[in-house]
Amino acid sequence: MKKSLTIILCFGLILAIGSSITTEAASSAKTYKNCTELNKDYQGGVAESSSAKNKGGKTKYKPYVSKELYDANKKLDRDKDKIACEK
Repeated sequence: MKKSLTIILCFGLILAIGSSITTEAASSAKTYKNCTELNKDYQGGVAESSSAKNKGGKTKYKPYVSKELYDANKKLDRDKDKIACEK
């Protein structure tokens, strides 16, 4: 009885720690007010994935790939090509 109770408590603790880590990671991505601010930190913009293709043609810089950062700044992706503030 004690052994199964200990296992259940340990499993619950592991789940609680795991869910708090993913919540912190999702909320830690910085949100930028506009593309000028974002491009100061990421010259080529921010892409959701490495397979995202730019609709606007050739760019000067390669975008930084980060799904969390892209999701936090999705409003800055005006052409909806999965790359925010590309240059």
